[in-house]
Amino acid sequence: LRLPGDKSMSHRALLYAALADGETLVVGAGDGHDVRSTAGIVAALGAAVSREAASPDDAPGTARWRVRSGGRESLRAAVVPLDCGNSGTSMRLGAGLVAGVPGVHTLTGDASLQSRPMARVLEPLTAMGAAATGSGEAGTRAPLTITGGALRGIDWAPATPSAQVKGCVLLAALAATGESIYREVVATRDHTERMLVARGAALRTSRDASGTTVTIAPGELSALPLVTIPGDPSSATFWLVAGSLHPDADLLIRGVSLNPTRRHAIDLLQRMGARIDEFPAADDGSGEPVGDLRVRSAALHGIDMTPTDVALAIDEVPILSLAAAMATGATSIRGAGELCAKESDRIAGVAAGLTALGLTISVTGDDLHFVGGGRPAAGSTKSLGDHRLAMTFAIAGLVSGTAVSVDDPAAAAVSYPTFYDDVARIGAAA
Repeated sequence: LRLPGDKSMSHRALLYAALADGETLVVGAGDGHDVRSTAGIVAALGAAVSREAASPDDAPGTARWRVRSGGRESLRAAVVPLDCGNSGTSMRLGAGLVAGVPGVHTLTGDASLQSRPMARVLEPLTAMGAAATGSGEAGTRAPLTITGGALRGIDWAPATPSAQVKGCVLLAALAATGESIYREVVATRDHTERMLVARGAALRTSRDASGTTVTIAPGELSALPLVTIPGDPSSATFWLVAGSLHPDADLLIRGVSLNPTRRHAIDLLQRMGARIDEFPAADDGSGEPVGDLRVRSAALHGIDMTPTDVALAIDEVPILSLAAAMATGATSIRGAGELCAKESDRIAGVAAGLTALGLTISVTGDDLHFVGGGRPAAGSTKSLGDHRLAMTFAIAGLVSGTAVSVDDPAAAAVSYPTFYDDVARIGAAA
């Protein structure tokens, strides 16, 4: 298998290209709806964005984007609202970018995105001097209105770990006066830091017993002529779980990001007994480790996943829940409340879906508990318009050989537009 480009890096590559003076070709970007939303935002702000013809060497479900920009000074407030679609990353990172661009900016999205909390980005942007407000009764939902312009440095410690909030603050900090500091008790994915440093940002990271501190000075970014996006490790996790749970599986997944802050789902599956081999590739100079993964059938067993585990594998919890429900013994996933603020209430959605397939799961507050050893029965599930739920329930059908129905299966296209093509290929081989 060759997977869509990593979403986190695809978003950032487009946004950073808009802030740099020069031309960037982004190869292997995820071609889901979310990344397309970010490309649209960059174009609306005044960068020249074009989609290039694919090469025969490109992975299925990826896109090539060429971005030409004169840097931050060439960007302008859009005459229409910036449409983030279903993408929380587009909105939260986009808010940080536009906070440094003079003018009044409106960021909006679909009904799901408008229901998600945005106070965590509005608060630091306001502290930096931006006029940043939301909508709804509490004033913390999209559409967001942000007046960009003069910003000041900030020392910010979020209450909840979030790579999107970190990315927002660091993007805004590039346009501020004075250094900004961002503090994390639990280290989140570090694509923002790696990619900013690769583009010349004056950024340094330090770690001690209290956590991780990122310090960044204002400045301009340098354009990288070519950026190659590796395969999405979150998408890979669906196949790592499928290969582990299927009774006769041997899958090779090529060119996946093995970033240390993104591989925790691999580590959790290996703790559960998964047979996953890693074959690192040579360093391509991007600062992002990449390699191939091989997974084979295994007898998984239950484990206890802590709130730290959840923070490090937040996007993978739905598919890890399927692994937990089918593994031998009990599994607990603790402190997963952040899942309620994703594209859907993923705690409720995964519990309802797996229960509908005859698996045993209970929810206590923010904790999920599984009595393992089950196999999915035939049944109908609801994706709630959430790509990760749709793919989780489809994998349940693939590994069990039973007829699992998924409503709104097209939700998978948000991150993995070729997912069902790969399901069909694997199903035919099995």
